[in-house]
Amino acid sequence: MSATLKIDFVSDISCPWCAIGLSSLLQALARVEGDIRAQVHCQPFELNPHMGPGGQDIGEHLSEKYGSTAEQQDQIRETIRQRGAEVGFEFSPAGRGRIYNTFNAHRLLHWAGVAHPQQQVALKLALLQACHRDRQAMDQSEVLLAAVAEAGLEVDSARTILDSDEFADEVRERESFYTSHGIHSVPAVVVNNRHLISGGQPVEVYERALREIAAQQ
Repeated sequence: MSATLKIDFVSDISCPWCAIGLSSLLQALARVEGDIRAQVHCQPFELNPHMGPGGQDIGEHLSEKYGSTAEQQDQIRETIRQRGAEVGFEFSPAGRGRIYNTFNAHRLLHWAGVAHPQQQVALKLALLQACHRDRQAMDQSEVLLAAVAEAGLEVDSARTILDSDEFADEVRERESFYTSHGIHSVPAVVVNNRHLISGGQPVEVYERALREIAAQQ
C-alpha cells in the first residue's frame, strides 16, 4: 500500500532556485511513484513584494540586495544554469534581465489551486519558464495569460481575475502564514504540514527525504 504525502511547495516565480527545486522535486516524485502518492500545492512567497511597475535591472537589484559584483553574479548564473540543465530546466544564458513584482502571478496560481488543482503545477512551470527561460516581463498581464494558456487553463477567467482584486486577500494570508511559521527563504518544501526541506535540492535529496517521511507514516 502506497503512502500519501501532502506537499506544499513555497516559492516565488522570480527565484531561479525555485525553478530548480520544483523540477528536482517532480523528478523525485517520478522516482517514488508506486511507493508514494503526493499532492503538490504551490504556495506563495514574494521575494520583492514592494517592487514597482516595470521592475528593476537584475544586476542592479542583486548588487543592492546582496552586495554582489558583476563577476560573482556571472558565476552564480552559470552554476544555476548547470543545475537547471541537470533537472531538465532551461535557463537563459543571459539571466533574467530584470526582476518584477509577482503578486498577480501568485493570484493566478491561487485560482488554479482552487479551481483546477491538477493543473496548478503546470501553470507554475509555465510561469517559471516565462521568467527564467524567456526573460518575460512577469508583471505584464499578457505574459501571465500566455502562461495560463500554455497550462491549458481558461484565459478569459484568468483575465477577469487580473482585472480585479480577486484572491488578493487569500494570497496575502498564505504568505503571512508561511513567514509567521519561520519560512524566510525559498524554495521551502513542507511535507504533511510538519517536515521542512529547504533549498533547491538535488533529486536524490528530495527522494531520500520523501521516502524517510513516508516510512514514518
